[in-house]
Amino acid sequence: MINLLIIAASLFIVIKKVMGSMKKEEEVFAPAEPPAQEVLLSEIRDPLKKDS
Repeated sequence: MINLLIIAASLFIVIKKVMGSMKKEEEVFAPAEPPAQEVLLSEIRDPLKKDS
């Protein structure tokens, strides 16, 4: 019974660490939001393209 508890606890810790590292990778590769100035300039540019 004690062996089962030790194995279950160790598996829990390993899986928790693996899931944590995967979450960190997602945060690293998440695309950054463009700066506010760039968003405003693109909003101005897009209607001007349609008129041309």
